[in-house]
Amino acid sequence: MTESPSRIVFRDPHQKLAARVSDLLGRLALPEKIALLHQHQAAVPRLDVASFRTGTEALHGVAWLGTATAFPQAVGLASSWDTDLLRRVGTAVGTEVRAMHHRDPENVGLNVWAPVVNLLRDPRWGRNEEGYSEDPWLTGVLSVAYSGGLAGDDPRRLRTAPTIKHFLGYNNETDRCLTSSNMPPRVLYEYELPAFRPALAAGVAVAVMASYNLINGRPTHLSPLIDEVLRGWAEDDVMVVGDAYAVQNLAGDQGVAEDHPAGFAAALRAGIDCVTEPGPLSEESLRTALERGLITESDVDAAVRRILSVRVRLGEFSPEDDPYRGIGPEVIDCPEHRALAREAARASVVLLGNDGILPLDPSTVGRIAVIGPLADTTFDDWYSGTPPYRRTLRAAIAERVGDANVLHHEGADRVALRCAAGLLTAESGADGGPLRVGPAEALDNARFNAPDAARLDTPDAPRLGVADGVLFDVLDWGEETFSLRAVANGRFVGADGLGSEDHLLVNDRPGPNGWEVRETFRFEQVADGLVLLHVQSGRYLVAGDDGLVRTAAADAASATVFTVDLLVDGVAAAAAVAAEADLVVVALGNHPLVAGRETADRRDLDLPGTQDDLLRAVHAVNPRTVLALASSYPYAVGWAAGTLPALLWSAHGGQEHGTAVADVLFGSDRAGLPVDPAGRLTQTWYSGAADLPDLLDYDIIATDATYLYYRGTPLFGFGHGLSYTAFRYENLRISAEAIGPAGEVTVTVDVVNTGVRPGVEVVQLYTRQQRSRVKQPLRRLRGYRKVSLEPGERSTVELLLPAAELAFWDVTRSRWVVEEAVHTVAVGRSSTDWRLTGTLRVHGERIPARSPRPALRMIDNDGYAGTVPVAVTDDPREALRSEQPDAWAVFDEIDFGNGVTNVRARLMSSATTGQAEGLVVLRLDDPISGPILATLPAPVAAEPIDVSAPVPPVSGTHDLFVLFEQEHLTVASLTFGS
Repeated sequence: MTESPSRIVFRDPHQKLAARVSDLLGRLALPEKIALLHQHQAAVPRLDVASFRTGTEALHGVAWLGTATAFPQAVGLASSWDTDLLRRVGTAVGTEVRAMHHRDPENVGLNVWAPVVNLLRDPRWGRNEEGYSEDPWLTGVLSVAYSGGLAGDDPRRLRTAPTIKHFLGYNNETDRCLTSSNMPPRVLYEYELPAFRPALAAGVAVAVMASYNLINGRPTHLSPLIDEVLRGWAEDDVMVVGDAYAVQNLAGDQGVAEDHPAGFAAALRAGIDCVTEPGPLSEESLRTALERGLITESDVDAAVRRILSVRVRLGEFSPEDDPYRGIGPEVIDCPEHRALAREAARASVVLLGNDGILPLDPSTVGRIAVIGPLADTTFDDWYSGTPPYRRTLRAAIAERVGDANVLHHEGADRVALRCAAGLLTAESGADGGPLRVGPAEALDNARFNAPDAARLDTPDAPRLGVADGVLFDVLDWGEETFSLRAVANGRFVGADGLGSEDHLLVNDRPGPNGWEVRETFRFEQVADGLVLLHVQSGRYLVAGDDGLVRTAAADAASATVFTVDLLVDGVAAAAAVAAEADLVVVALGNHPLVAGRETADRRDLDLPGTQDDLLRAVHAVNPRTVLALASSYPYAVGWAAGTLPALLWSAHGGQEHGTAVADVLFGSDRAGLPVDPAGRLTQTWYSGAADLPDLLDYDIIATDATYLYYRGTPLFGFGHGLSYTAFRYENLRISAEAIGPAGEVTVTVDVVNTGVRPGVEVVQLYTRQQRSRVKQPLRRLRGYRKVSLEPGERSTVELLLPAAELAFWDVTRSRWVVEEAVHTVAVGRSSTDWRLTGTLRVHGERIPARSPRPALRMIDNDGYAGTVPVAVTDDPREALRSEQPDAWAVFDEIDFGNGVTNVRARLMSSATTGQAEGLVVLRLDDPISGPILATLPAPVAAEPIDVSAPVPPVSGTHDLFVLFEQEHLTVASLTFGS
């Protein structure tokens, strides 16, 4: 007898979530449950349960699923400092996901992989554009807003199921599956974890993606933090998904599991619920793991329960009760979303510098030259949607001042490539075709000067008798990487990717695109010319006997040698155009898919390729030059900041990028309403890479990294951004002079618009603890308010400051502490522009001397050099390993009480230099001359062992130095006895 739908608990919307999940879980057979632990979850026809998939990309618009509203990159959205805006953008994206799901439920899932809350610790990170800020508090605030929009407002049903990523400590693409992020406890608890907590604690994010890297020597997919910390933040179940192929890496590149069943079992036990990898490997591995006894059915049930919790909340099993079921395709690219895209792009623009040349007056500005590789194009990144249209800066400026008053030059070189067999030649026509080499007569007598070259580079200009087919524009993306665009049809050259590894070159691409970018090359010098390396394949170009060009050579010696005929010097030609204008806007920046992207970090902070040369050449002929940067990350543009009359920055702004930047340049929108630059930087801009620590060093405290600890003078500080008006700060008031650890104060300040234009100000609140047992941040954002003021208008801004937010992680007792201290309280325009300061005394704890009992965990040290944290197989915590001889760690102020007489160390040595064992030396008070407390042998061993030694009687309070005399010595803990 078929059970009545009205009696099926999991389909009853009036039942509690836990009851519905338990009911459905109880109806599933074990093989059916195993089939759910995967990105593409199979249907269960006998229960009328449909298939389900995780992982619709929704970072700043719906990606990879056809036309969708394209919003600014995430770092651009964050630069608005506008939580209401981010929530509305999240709502629009979530609504479009729903519409696409209703149209194609098999291929469009409602579990969205967004937002990214990894902190922008180092601006060289290839995925910088995906995050919000280098500050954990600001990242948390913004992630709650965007996740809330994605999730919707219904208390029981989710519009979409947001997944924050990537957990944890993930800021490098270089060897990302193999590198270990060093996380001392304070960095972990004060910096990394706080970015992930807010969205989960608020219930607006319901899932988390684990990251590829390791943390302190342990793969994040096996981290005890998943169950011990992360899941404790949320009231409801949190689903944790693995990143693509990452669980497979455990027995693969990472080599921490003997085979895939062991790796998949370990991930499941650690809290990974859903595996992201194609094919049957997941099910096969988990079935084998069950057979071996590596996991139990209860382990499977725990993961399936968390997956089903999300599916129930999405309304899948009671569609009649789903408040989002009526969303149709008409919402995709609707007028409201277009307007929101324009608003978001405009709000993200940051005015970095201005001597008064901006805003421009369209009635008096005269002729504007729009110069540079980003002047008349917009770019998408890997997680962008497919925009329904594109508004470029050149087009938007022309709309303001008229086409006749806009000059343009891209600044790209135009070349011909000659080899022994002739000239490289491209097919005309929109579809292009295979590149060939042919006779070179067309160029034999051609000569060009700069004005002619400028005309040659104009799409509708005369070609001076040179066939288009032999002409190529060189787009220089930096790091010696460039693309070739065929003048014959305006399409880019790439390898076709079909058949054997000897791919044909064809001119049929809109530009660099895709996961594997096949449209980039490098020149390499050889004795008699140049050879061309195809970057993606790592193979060199060869012109065959049939005249076709292929990626057919494994090395430079086998490649075809070319010479380059420079027909148009792009820098000189652009400067010639700029000289004819009354004002120049130079549009520079990066291509989001080249020389800095997922899988590739940047090597420095320099402008790409010839862009700096272009900027300087243009300014030399026309000092009225404004720089408009559009990029995924900061650049070291110190010359521009000190020389140009104005410069501004935005992330790649999506479909309305050009309109937004033009609105800020002119200080008004197309309707004539005033526009004030409202964006503020969410990460520090440095003068150069020399100001940064090693990319792979995550200890921001030890390395003085991020705005929190940086001791130098940044090019542009965190929170920086100018307005077209001026603001005065007055009357800072703090509601109490002193508070206890559970108290709070209200910080109040008056802000006055002293200019003649309406303006937007972001009033920022910072604190600095004046004295402490430990190294404290030099400044830390505690709150902000964004206010819009008319000329002469005054606003009183109130900001709440709870004492609990001043807590830090006490490594002596492994807990949070609010310390007895005086704090500087500051308000101002940025982290480096404090306008008013006051003081606040907090009556907190005085941290006592550290006790050596029950044990000193080495990870809880007060300072170190030459060591890295590593995992210990039988301990969920970490040990320290020496990376060089004479490494050390110190524990400050240990109170040995009435005395200790012995010490036991958990240690090991993996030395390979031939010594029988290593030595760990304990010294008191001074690492060189202090008395030796004990010398501990470290036998060569595969696993940690306990080694004991007597110590001379010691009492009282001392600093303890742990000295590693050789490299590759590992110490987990020290236990003292008497």
